[in-house]
Amino acid sequence: MTAKEEFLEIYKTHITRQGADGLLDWIMRTDFFDAPASTRYHCACEHGLVMHSVSVFNTMMEKHFDEDTDSIESFAICALLHDLCKAQFYKVSSRNVKNELTGQWEKVPYYAVEDQFPYGHGEKSVFLIERKMRLKLDEAMAIRWHMGEFGDKNSSQISQAYNMYPLAVKLHLADLESTFLREKDVAEMNK
Repeated sequence: MTAKEEFLEIYKTHITRQGADGLLDWIMRTDFFDAPASTRYHCACEHGLVMHSVSVFNTMMEKHFDEDTDSIESFAICALLHDLCKAQFYKVSSRNVKNELTGQWEKVPYYAVEDQFPYGHGEKSVFLIERKMRLKLDEAMAIRWHMGEFGDKNSSQISQAYNMYPLAVKLHLADLESTFLREKDVAEMNK
């Protein structure tokens, strides 16, 4: 099963609230399923964004899901959509790199950022989701603060959000593990 097929299966099975179909229709019209997750770190390859999103969902479910207190729909929404801000965010460009074998300079493709809607990171994902589907407060907080100190440096607000919303901590931890441990091989292959 491809990452796109897995994403769609998780999404259609677990995200059932009003507006979910409209949001998915919009996602399908973007480059979400083809885009990288980053320019050079984790999943910096074609389809990397959807690969990362599915990885975060699987990590959240394996490590943090509690049947008694958690909602699988909330986990699916947060994991699959936390980086929605990266749709329509990258462009393929080229740069010159010296070929070590021949000593010749060659043009090689790479991903560059071309943010046409510079609204932030987590807050941009929340904004894009909410245009089609309402988020619960803990979902919005989790997506907004999923980057932790790697994003907004306002640590008092991050700490407050993490104290108030366990879902935010779970998403942040799953994102970190997916990025720096589970997806390391994908990043190494695409350097």
